Amino acid sequence: MSDPAPIIRVQHVVKSFGNVTAVDDVSFDVHRGEIFAFLGPNGAGKTTTIKLLTTLLQPTAGTLELDGLDPIVQPTEVRRRFGVVFQDPSLDQDLTAWENLDIHGVLYHVPRRVRRERAESLLRAFELWERRDDLVKTFSGGMRRRLEIARGLLHTPKVLFLDEPTLGLDPQSRNQMWTYVKQLNASDQVTVFLTTHYMDEADRVADRIAIIDHGRIVATGSSAELRERTRTGSLEEAFLALTGTTIRDENATATDQMRQFVRAWRR
Repeated sequence: MSDPAPIIRVQHVVKSFGNVTAVDDVSFDVHRGEIFAFLGPNGAGKTTTIKLLTTLLQPTAGTLELDGLDPIVQPTEVRRRFGVVFQDPSLDQDLTAWENLDIHGVLYHVPRRVRRERAESLLRAFELWERRDDLVKTFSGGMRRRLEIARGLLHTPKVLFLDEPTLGLDPQSRNQMWTYVKQLNASDQVTVFLTTHYMDEADRVADRIAIIDHGRIVATGSSAELRERTRTGSLEEAFLALTGTTIRDENATATDQMRQFVRAWRR
């Protein structure tokens, strides 16, 4: 980590939907240049927190900052500072890889020369350059995920949100994708905010981990610190010790997230 100053700051945030409190007095910081894992059972408040940080929702109480900006007061400027990859695919499958990146650059007002240079650099970095003129519907799941991450990085964001980015991928594709993300994090100092249900991923790639359950942060620290606190031998065991073993229902779909984000961006 290059800079200990937080690029994300969440302070005493509450988000209620009628009588249901989805996020309950949550506070945490994410430092610049770190990989931060946000873990929790389904329905624990992860999705709602990400929506708050990405301008899709406004908090009932508390404050948020992203790169020193308030998502409520300065939503457009905040959106320019992050990229986001939701759980469900959001690429246009009837366009080529190049066209998907180019349209994203246009939406973010990236100058034509810059977006072309950036698109080529990212496609090469993610080993998609040779397939740049192929339709996305011909891509494998791993290739599509890599393209989504490349698209999320096109406008040079300071923060990259990855919500279950490897869901459904085979182990080889998962490993390859995280290799790319870690390389970009190291070379470009992009802060990565990720959610995953694969504890081995969080254990391997995250500098710090926050665990949320029933809308509250129950623990924050490195994987080693969480294992030590719970006196367990693995991050998965620590996670279960902190959150229990009850099966939860998901409270929102990634498709809903993307639709809300697009609507918010157009406003």
